[in-house]
Amino acid sequence: MTQRAATAAAAAVLAATALLGLAPQAAAAPAGPVPQPQSATAENKAAAAQAATAPDTLATLSRFFAREGKVSLTAARPRIEGEAIPVNHLSPEFVAGRAGAPVARLEFLAGKAVSSDGQQAALWIARTEAGWQVVNIATGDDEFRYAQLGAAKLPGGTVFREPQIDAWYVAGGSRVLPLDEDAVRAVGAGGTTLGAYRTRVAEAYGDKLPGSAYAEGGMAGGYAEAEAVPAAVAADAEGAGVPWAAGAGALVLGMLGVAAVRRSRRVGARA
Repeated sequence: MTQRAATAAAAAVLAATALLGLAPQAAAAPAGPVPQPQSATAENKAAAAQAATAPDTLATLSRFFAREGKVSLTAARPRIEGEAIPVNHLSPEFVAGRAGAPVARLEFLAGKAVSSDGQQAALWIARTEAGWQVVNIATGDDEFRYAQLGAAKLPGGTVFREPQIDAWYVAGGSRVLPLDEDAVRAVGAGGTTLGAYRTRVAEAYGDKLPGSAYAEGGMAGGYAEAEAVPAAVAADAEGAGVPWAAGAGALVLGMLGVAAVRRSRRVGARA
């Protein structure tokens, strides 16, 4: 994990804890995953926008942007720009080789938050048992930048992230094209065929799918309640890796269970 990624992950843990108003206490029994919508409909985007602009969310964003002293708490004045966009992740059904499964599935919606001094963050907004909620705050503009890059590189294609290696792609027809350095290392600068890409991810993650021993051992991700994160763990997250938790009852994100809380854009060459 790079310094920037670790810092972002630690901040995400602290911000999510603050956002959900959770005390560091033992969590209740984990709840089952909440299925996410199949598409980012106007209704879903409106619900996500309501969660993003809620007073509690904006107050937490102020603390998030002020966490390193770059701007004062009162001067942060966060705002939400534009509408929420869909964020797709590599689909476990595709990895498993299920007939007709698309390469990616909707994982959450992202809202762009900007502070008065120009800092940017992505609000990860997902449907939970309590309705649509912000489940993570991540530094940077990756979700929005790669959506634009993908649309320019392959109009009409599906932009998605392979979170296990923090790689972004755009897929269309029978091709999968890379959008960042991690993806180039995975499939080459010219991309690959959809079939070849499935072979690669099946070899990498086929033993970590839901129902596998890996998943049964509690290592796979998803939307579920998590154990509390002690303050010392969050404080030590930089450079040490971060648990998939944001406080008692908080929601954690993940798909095949190998990714860190936040990928962050690197300077140089994934978490």
